[in-house]
Amino acid sequence: MDHLEFFQYLHQTTQSDSEYEKLPALKDLSVELGISVSSLREQLEVAKALGLVDVKPRLGVRPLPYSFSPAVITSLSYAIQQDSDYFEQFLDLRRNLENAYFAQAVVVLRESDYEELIDLVQSAQAKLRGSPVRIPHEEHRKFHLTIYNRLNNIFVTGLLEAYWNAYEAVGLNVYADLDYLENVWVYHEQLANAAINRDISLGLEILREHFDLLMDRLVS
Repeated sequence: MDHLEFFQYLHQTTQSDSEYEKLPALKDLSVELGISVSSLREQLEVAKALGLVDVKPRLGVRPLPYSFSPAVITSLSYAIQQDSDYFEQFLDLRRNLENAYFAQAVVVLRESDYEELIDLVQSAQAKLRGSPVRIPHEEHRKFHLTIYNRLNNIFVTGLLEAYWNAYEAVGLNVYADLDYLENVWVYHEQLANAAINRDISLGLEILREHFDLLMDRLVS
């Protein structure tokens, strides 16, 4: 039984996404499936790492809604550990992805999303003007993901979620240059207004300038 077959078995055995169900003891499961206990443990760990199931001691196993990001995050984390230049390659992918899907994303945003974008800008600006200054990283992440959160494409959103995990892994979330951060949030405020007004051409121009600012930061 390969990994895919085992994953399918888990989802057939645990039908509800909201309830944990106990699996048979690994020894019994080994006999039933015809694979070794060590292989079962390995495949269960892979399923957990890919975000396919949640396992709780004494409660059992429950399937999770499919998400693309856990697999990408795991692979990308390994890649960046081997060579930090891989982050810049993934950044280029993210830049092109956001540009390509911006128009499609903006037209399906709802009033609640507009309010969220405005609240995130205000929260970020308050942190930057506070004493002491605080880095609004969580607002930065949520802002971009909010723009694309209505896309009916889990692969796009999965890649974007993986990017922000990598952003944290390489330490960009702890950057402390106040002028840079203030410029970033000027762009975000402008981008929020463009999204709310569904001004696609202006939004794309702001995105381009925003990414140029980030690239300048990386090479400086």
